[in-house]
Amino acid sequence: MKKRISIVIPACNEEANVSVITNALQKTFASLPYLYDITFVDDGSTDGTLKELKQLAALHPNVFFISLSRNFGHQNALKAGLDMVDADAVIMMDGDMQHPPELIPDMIEQWESGYDIVYTIRKDHKEMPLMKRKTSNMFYDLINNLSDIELEPGTADFRLMDRKVVEVFRAFKETDLFMRGLVKWMGFKQLGLEYDPAQRTQGKSKYTVKRMIRFALQGITSFSTRPLYIAAYLGFLFSLASLLYIPYIVYSYYFGHPISGWSSMIATIAFFGGLQLMILGIIGMYLGKLFMQGKQRPHYIVKESNLPA
Repeated sequence: MKKRISIVIPACNEEANVSVITNALQKTFASLPYLYDITFVDDGSTDGTLKELKQLAALHPNVFFISLSRNFGHQNALKAGLDMVDADAVIMMDGDMQHPPELIPDMIEQWESGYDIVYTIRKDHKEMPLMKRKTSNMFYDLINNLSDIELEPGTADFRLMDRKVVEVFRAFKETDLFMRGLVKWMGFKQLGLEYDPAQRTQGKSKYTVKRMIRFALQGITSFSTRPLYIAAYLGFLFSLASLLYIPYIVYSYYFGHPISGWSSMIATIAFFGGLQLMILGIIGMYLGKLFMQGKQRPHYIVKESNLPA
């Protein structure tokens, strides 16, 4: 009996790309001895993405769609797909053609050789904007230094997971999903494959600078409490440093030297005030995660789908 591969693709305003990637995947699997299906997760698109998906599903019996009630974010859209598909292995990839379908045969080959998770690592090119390369490297440096996981620079959400790994992932209930970290944290037998990212065919990237910063903070606070320890160490360090004022005050009192004026005082107050706000912000992020987790809201809400029950 042939094994089945499910491809899960989040799509937000990708009207022009969904048919392109469908055709590319069909060509890729034409020479592979596997059953396969493609499941798009429409993450609250405001263009004609859902209409295009319905047309594709009418033309191809192995194309399915999940339409979410609003935009829940890329990571939650991926979880929606993982929760609802049924296959021997699941491949996650983006719908902008930057994740090359040509790599899929190699991923499947490694899976068949015994790997439970086959993830991908994006190669950075000189054509990539310098700022994006720098911020990307900074992101992975922060994750690796401040969290309890180790991610290779360029690790992408283009990966294959065996059925048993998918079943474990479905049991996760935490909010603020950071899938790259969770996949690494789960263990199992893993292998990374490098790939050259293709140019986006249509549309524009949904990852703005604001979203990337939020994504980085989300990843760090999801896998480590080290920022809280850093905040405590900073508070302890500057408390000790403030004791250095005591000898100066005693010296000034006995020898009649005037104490520094308002400028130094205001600068000191502003510095320590900013430090306190930063520490409170770190604590607030963790409290916020507990607050959202306590609500136990679903990761997503499905509006409609053509997946078999």
